Amino acid sequence: MIKLDSAAVSEVTRLLKKPDHAGKYLRVGVAGGGCSGFEYKLDLLHEDEYDSKIYLKYEQDDINIVVDRKSGLYLDGTVITWHNELMKKGFSFNNPNANKTCGCGSSFSV
Repeated sequence: MIKLDSAAVSEVTRLLKKPDHAGKYLRVGVAGGGCSGFEYKLDLLHEDEYDSKIYLKYEQDDINIVVDRKSGLYLDGTVITWHNELMKKGFSFNNPNANKTCGCGSSFSV
């Protein structure tokens, strides 16, 4: 399961309220790359593109979160946090499956 902290819930809710984002889900995944082996990916998926054979789906605070099944193996238990500070703005991942992360926190290895 993937969870969002309260700040991430607020930010994703704000994004999904934009007219061009109606009917979209938050898609979380990983891809090969980055300095540690895997990179985190966030984007939006239109609800018509959702396929239960491809994605796991979670709901939190009226936000549908989808993750492809392969990425789900690497992301189970991850908490996504939103930062809006002077020196740091954006999402970060607290992934209990990662045994090594890069300095910027955008990639990891297992």
